[in-house]
Amino acid sequence: MILHATSKPFFSPEQVAAALAAAPDTVADDSDFPASPDWDNAIVSHSYAELKEKLAARKAGGRPKSAAPKESLTLRYSPDVLAAFRATGKGWQTRINAALTDWLKTHSPGEIA
Repeated sequence: MILHATSKPFFSPEQVAAALAAAPDTVADDSDFPASPDWDNAIVSHSYAELKEKLAARKAGGRPKSAAPKESLTLRYSPDVLAAFRATGKGWQTRINAALTDWLKTHSPGEIA
């Protein structure tokens, strides 16, 4: 249902149902109007229930789950370490992770006391 800013419907359920019933199942190709990338992921449905179902399926899909998801935690770093990594711009936390991963290739975590 299409809602107005005041949350009152623009169209009655009967009007929406009539418009959906009158809509064709397919649309003829019109070369005067090139395809728009804005419509690449559009959901087409013929009822509110079908639209709701398709939206739920899209939301449930999402990005595939990682086999080894990263863990969120709080760490304290010295200001000079943070300043150096933050100065590298967006993605600085990923670079800290990469630096620690690289360090672990040649060191043991127990080496630092």
